[in-house]
Amino acid sequence: MSGRTSEVVAGRDEVAPRPVVGRTTVHAGTVFDLVRDDIDLGDAGVVTREYLDHPGAVAIVVLDPQDRVLLLRQYRHPVRTVMWEVPAGLLDVDGEPAVEAAARELAEEADVVADRWDVLADYATTPGFSNESVRIFLARDVHEVPEAERHERHGEEAEIVTAWVPLDEAVAHVLAGELHNPSAVTGILAAAASRAGGWASLRPVEAEWPYRRGVLPD
Repeated sequence: MSGRTSEVVAGRDEVAPRPVVGRTTVHAGTVFDLVRDDIDLGDAGVVTREYLDHPGAVAIVVLDPQDRVLLLRQYRHPVRTVMWEVPAGLLDVDGEPAVEAAARELAEEADVVADRWDVLADYATTPGFSNESVRIFLARDVHEVPEAERHERHGEEAEIVTAWVPLDEAVAHVLAGELHNPSAVTGILAAAASRAGGWASLRPVEAEWPYRRGVLPD
């Protein structure tokens, strides 16, 4: 067993970038780019990988005092499905704190404001094909945005329908294979697990997030 392996903690990811010796933008998109990197793996040689360079996103599990989670119903064209999701949005404002982006998206998508915020979970959506990272917040102590101040939604967002679903019922939908949005699946299961532990796993909103673009090394 090598010295490097002996330092590894099983179950804990480690940011350990390998040198990028060449990069090409294959396609520049409106949200993300398709890039091609040549990566020096040392003794394993130089390999070429294509992936989506993505700004990242935030998602929000909103719980009310009755332990109901707020779900949104929205059409997702790539999978040709109307999905139940948790509120979410892109980190497309340079330098914006993630919790502020989450609060903005929550108000715009669901007409809801939360007074209490915690970090629930972080995940990389498809680490073999994209650098997209998502931070999931838990939002509580919620109230509605006044009707006169509500955001005017367009496109698929104009068709959003909201529902409050008991958290245990939402977990059952996940385990039955009836709910598929990754932020909803991850967030709902994480919320149920954290609740079972008395919410001791929650982290502060400024908790380290090494996988956010701009923080993650090239």
